[in-house]
Amino acid sequence: MEKVDWRDYIHSDPNILVGKPVVKGTRLSVEFILGLFAAGWAEQQVLENYPRLTHMDLQAILQYKEEKEK
Repeated sequence: MEKVDWRDYIHSDPNILVGKPVVKGTRLSVEFILGLFAAGWAEQQVLENYPRLTHMDLQAILQYKEEKEK
């Protein structure tokens, strides 16, 4: 996994999804994207269905999850 600083890609704003962490510039929550992966979606499927997302956004989500689980 590429090491990225998730803070460059993810933020929380109380005015967007009640402050849930989202990918910057979207209303797609980290929780939602992780749910897609948990349901068996591949990275390519996520990128095709949500074209505003990038590979780096997805890497940031995985880094965020890893850091929060520690």
